[in-house]
Amino acid sequence: DSSLRFGRQLDSDNTPLHQLFVVLDLALRHGLKTSRRLLLGKRELWDLLQNVEKFDHAASDITATVRDLTTVKTAAGRARAWVRLALMQKKLADYLKILVDNKDLIAEFYEPEALICSEEGVLLTGLLVSLNIVDCNLCLKEEDLDNQEGVIDLSYYLRRKEDIGRDDNNEVVEEKDINTVIDQKNYIEEMNRNLAANVTNLQARIESLTNTNALMREDLAINKKKIGTLQHENNSLNMEVEKQLNMANLSRVMKSEVEKYNDLDPKKENEIEDKLSDEKIAKSELEKELHLEIQMKAEMEMAMKLLEKDVHEKQDTIISLRSQLEDIKSINLEMY
Repeated sequence: DSSLRFGRQLDSDNTPLHQLFVVLDLALRHGLKTSRRLLLGKRELWDLLQNVEKFDHAASDITATVRDLTTVKTAAGRARAWVRLALMQKKLADYLKILVDNKDLIAEFYEPEALICSEEGVLLTGLLVSLNIVDCNLCLKEEDLDNQEGVIDLSYYLRRKEDIGRDDNNEVVEEKDINTVIDQKNYIEEMNRNLAANVTNLQARIESLTNTNALMREDLAINKKKIGTLQHENNSLNMEVEKQLNMANLSRVMKSEVEKYNDLDPKKENEIEDKLSDEKIAKSELEKELHLEIQMKAEMEMAMKLLEKDVHEKQDTIISLRSQLEDIKSINLEMY
């Protein structure tokens, strides 16, 4: 209760924590068999606790640490050290639940009427779960775990007649968690500054994306105009090609006529052949120009598609950034 009230860790000097360890030590030793085994000697609580690592690998670390302690000499001291490390690890309730659930294992170490073998053992593990919210910082080397006292101070559990009916909350000092409140205030202010910076960055990014989108729209309009002019030029070139084809057909007809009258006028034949060669050259040049125009048209169409795709992507990005900006504004309003 003091740990949660004042927001601090509990150390070895905390008297209620020390009394808790005394109660746990007595509870775990209640009903422990004292008979000696033939070759292995007397059963100890430490021997039982070492079996936990077989069921939960997280217990192997604290078990190895206890084995390596040079300040603890006895098995009882090692058991007390193991309980403290398990509490600092916030898994003491889990480890004891493993022992309570393993009936065959605890039957080897405890008498049938032992507390850990009864229903109170299950209740004890449930009560120990609440210790997982408490932070403990214990120095095992400074404690004499081998010779720990086993007396419970009952003054913590007794109340005077004049204390009955008194509200314990009235005894709490008015200066309640001032440092915690200040830390929370600083944290909220820092979060507010970060959110404001994020809002500014997102607004700048939205403006830049909007400008880029406008420029890309202008480029798209210009490219559409270019594509229109190229289509018009392509149509005109197609008409020219048709004309040239018609002229080529006429030239073939004329050549056939010239061949008929070749014997009559050789000079006219030469002139017609020159004209025919000129027409062929002009036709090849027009075909080359038409091929180039078709390639340019295909390239412009591809560029238009890419620009339209990029514009759509930019618009989606702007929409997502605006939604993020609205979320950040709503969070900022909720914080204030």
